[in-house]
Amino acid sequence: MRFSQLLRASASAAVLSSLFAGAAYAQDAAEQNSVDAIIITATKREQSLQDVPVVVTAVSGQLMQDAGVKDIKDLTILTPGLTVTSTSNETVTTARIRGVGTVGDNPGLESSVGVVIDGVYRPRNGVSFGDLGELQRVEVLKGPQGTLFGKNTSAGVINIISVAPSFNFGAQGEVTVGDYGARGVSASVTGPITGDDTVAGRLFVATRQRDGYLDVETGTAGPRTRSDDVDQNFWTVRGQMLVVPNDSLTVRVIGDYTQRDESCCLATQLVVGDAANSRANLINQVRAGSIDTSEDPFGRTAYANRDTDQSITDTGWSAQVDWDINDDVALTSITAWRNWRAETGQDTDFSAADISYRPSDGSNFTEFTQLSQEVRLNGVAGPLDWLVGVFYAKEELRSRSVLSYGSDFYAYFDQRVLGNVPAAIGLTSAAIHQPGRGADDRYRQNDTTFALFTDNTFAINDAFKLTVGLRYTNSEKDLKTRYTTTGSSCDQAESAYGLIAGLAGVPTARAIVGGLCLNSENNDFDALGTFNQNGGEEEVTGTVKLTWKVAEDIMTYASFARGYKSGGFNLDRTSRARITPNGSPLPFNPAVNCAVATGCLDFAVVSDTSFAPEFADSYELGVKTKWFDNSLLLNATVFYQQYTDFQLNTFIGTAFVVESIPEVISKGVDADFVWFTPVDGLSLQGGVTYAETQFGDFTAADLSDPTRFNSVFRLPDSQVSFAPRWSSSVSATYERDLTESLVLRTNLSAKYSSRYNTGSDLHPVKDQDAFTLVNARIGIGSADERWSLELWSNNLFDEDYLQVAFNGPFQVDTSNPYNATADANVSTYDTFLGAPRTVGLTLRGKF
Repeated sequence: MRFSQLLRASASAAVLSSLFAGAAYAQDAAEQNSVDAIIITATKREQSLQDVPVVVTAVSGQLMQDAGVKDIKDLTILTPGLTVTSTSNETVTTARIRGVGTVGDNPGLESSVGVVIDGVYRPRNGVSFGDLGELQRVEVLKGPQGTLFGKNTSAGVINIISVAPSFNFGAQGEVTVGDYGARGVSASVTGPITGDDTVAGRLFVATRQRDGYLDVETGTAGPRTRSDDVDQNFWTVRGQMLVVPNDSLTVRVIGDYTQRDESCCLATQLVVGDAANSRANLINQVRAGSIDTSEDPFGRTAYANRDTDQSITDTGWSAQVDWDINDDVALTSITAWRNWRAETGQDTDFSAADISYRPSDGSNFTEFTQLSQEVRLNGVAGPLDWLVGVFYAKEELRSRSVLSYGSDFYAYFDQRVLGNVPAAIGLTSAAIHQPGRGADDRYRQNDTTFALFTDNTFAINDAFKLTVGLRYTNSEKDLKTRYTTTGSSCDQAESAYGLIAGLAGVPTARAIVGGLCLNSENNDFDALGTFNQNGGEEEVTGTVKLTWKVAEDIMTYASFARGYKSGGFNLDRTSRARITPNGSPLPFNPAVNCAVATGCLDFAVVSDTSFAPEFADSYELGVKTKWFDNSLLLNATVFYQQYTDFQLNTFIGTAFVVESIPEVISKGVDADFVWFTPVDGLSLQGGVTYAETQFGDFTAADLSDPTRFNSVFRLPDSQVSFAPRWSSSVSATYERDLTESLVLRTNLSAKYSSRYNTGSDLHPVKDQDAFTLVNARIGIGSADERWSLELWSNNLFDEDYLQVAFNGPFQVDTSNPYNATADANVSTYDTFLGAPRTVGLTLRGKF
């Protein structure tokens, strides 16, 4: 950005920071206590928060530091309407705004909430999960933002702006210790590199470690020996160079590298069926003491015999050029390259029995490589504030999905459905029981995106402004897939269906064939060889906004915006149960006719895994106001959002499937405030969101695969998962002088969420009751900010809450293999937990 922009942005950061840091962060007392100078870049121009007709929650770096925010998941405590969860590992992270988001377990699905860091779009929410480092501010934009931020922002954008290099020398560092063995160190240095103040630099380094939040019972199957999980162990480095050869040209280059080597994430048992043939009892019969039956998930004891190692590398660079061509026209160019790779192991049965797993040897991985270029030209021509731009991105996604069956799989399957039937049809234990068998699938997807966009604001008169924006997007995807199955008995089982039905009846025959032809055991996938799928989209999205400056301190607006999320391909195996009528040739063996009165069963491979794009139409009426000599900011917006072809990614017990739900409606009210109170040193910031986010009415006939309705039958006309109706946050800080040289600073931040369901199928056992999280911090430091010592606690009252609840694997109801909602008396429901209370000390120094 231009040098003048840097100065202005720094002033904005000072005002935001002064909410929690005192006069040292502001130029003078008047500026410190005014909301006028809060500057944001939600429109990719620098504007006052109160002049932008968009719902924006702006959070300063100082506030995030005081509230204990280190990553986008922590950010939720400061942002009403924002929910961020993670599941089987920290890379599987999902952000939702107003209850709308995309489950992150499937890399083939792009995000509904875009994450942008220093102008560079990150391809998935999980790719952007990590220590955010030194931040100037974060802007959470709510509602579709596709005109300026592109596809995959249909629910909103998290826009992250880091601290730029300074031409004044400075250094700072911190040391943190806490419970669960937490320890962390970070340091940064900034200043001029050349003597003529044309080149400055900044270097930030950090490392953090912590023991796991879960104890682990490893059982007797092996090979896992580690007795804790959900730990933290990473280091990061970020370097910047700022070049300002003159007042009209600025170049900012950023490079970063992060390495995470952690063990994450096991689940605990939420609900455990107690019938004699329940999943838990059968697992414990196979290997005693392998699963918890106490239904005490917040005892924080997990069961696993396989490692959950995750090795994540995130690196990249960007170069931003800002050039004032003349007084009225400016050009911005952002070039970026990023690479992100996650190698993850998983105990996929979430028990200490050796049923199934993903190996932790690096063979199971996902990798993104992205090259992007954005060029914008903006200026002012009389009453017109105009902007035009072009965007290009080339993204390569490589993934290898390995799922293997362990030494206890056959014994568990035998207990559940087999009995003595396999021996009667010639399927011996040796034939079925092959530890290590399973699926080894490879995907390579190339996604090329090109876009043209414009955003223009015309001042009709002193009171009214009209904004019109359009974006044309062309996206081309090419997916190459190779399925490999080892040790399959599926063909034998399908061929023997008639015999099994005669021996044991049709329900048992369906359960046996279904169990031996699970997607990861169905070698019919191998017959596809290496095959390609292609897809392309051309979409036009845009926005229209009308603002009315009612008075100097009151602005109202009405807006319409259309956004979309790209379609794509499900990166998981998909099959459909198929019944061949009696007397008809068998599809998998045309030389033989079906000889079963009720028909023969086989599982047909689905080679077309594509799903449609998702669209969002949003309508908003808002008001932004300032009160009490600009010391109080009060904003409110009424919104109505309609999503069509909503992309639902759901786990059905054996695989992830993607289904397009015809309609989701989100409607409600957003309100935010910032208040520099009359009490000297006391400042408040917060807000509330009320959102009714519901699925529309639909039937099986409305789905691309009607047989999937059994997995989603609770959804029609129901509240969307992870969509609390009420969400509110407040952060209060009080600062005062203790002596001439000592300052006291305290912060209390709280987030309330009303009841919501944490499962994509809305099973009632997955409900999360209303809860409140509170973070607190109290510290003393020198008046000149040379040092401070802080005592802090996150989740101060040790609130127990669920992140995500899900069906335990391999428990399809034996009476109906098409029904993924098993009887609660025989089923196990697992959960990924929210973080417990943590307490620690942080020592900071500044030079």
